[in-house]
Amino acid sequence: MKKEMGTLLLLSVILLSGCGSNKPETVSQGTGESPSKQVTTQPEQNTADDCTVDRTSLDSETEKYFYGTWKVEKLLGFANSYNDASEYPTGQKFIGDEIIIKKDFFSSKGLKKYKKYQYELKNPLYEITETCYNSDSFYRSYKIDIPDLKINDVVKVIDISDPSTKLRIPVSVGFFVVNNNRLILSSEATIFELRKITD
Repeated sequence: MKKEMGTLLLLSVILLSGCGSNKPETVSQGTGESPSKQVTTQPEQNTADDCTVDRTSLDSETEKYFYGTWKVEKLLGFANSYNDASEYPTGQKFIGDEIIIKKDFFSSKGLKKYKKYQYELKNPLYEITETCYNSDSFYRSYKIDIPDLKINDVVKVIDISDPSTKLRIPVSVGFFVVNNNRLILSSEATIFELRKITD
């Protein structure tokens, strides 16, 4: 009987304390404040510190920057988790290779040493699949540490697909646009800096 009473008392205390409640928490500031001067805090909600997942067309500023012929300039690094195809620690042999990204044409045939990464599409569909509003939110989502990425940099994740078949290019080839002034190639959890050689 004593044990049952103790359990019932404990359950009552838990219920009265509002454990697990999603109601706003009321906090008094200072001592002896009147209830009218209490501050109400809301439960945490998603903010611009997060990545927004929303498939959208490229905006005009991103289009202008993204289209062109790009050369693979240098290896930047690897995600926290990578596989044999990442060719750690040197990365795939992409340095010096070229990728063509135009409004009506996409070609990664310039990745000469790797047939499996070579794609060619007429009238490709380019979409922003995710936008991260700072380096922390990008890292939380992708577990990739991009060198020289500043805290307030905005990273757009670009997806490419064939509109006739709706087939998307596999995740083995992808792009990150940083502030519409830096383009990064992502392949097998390995990232490379790209340099525009023609518009």
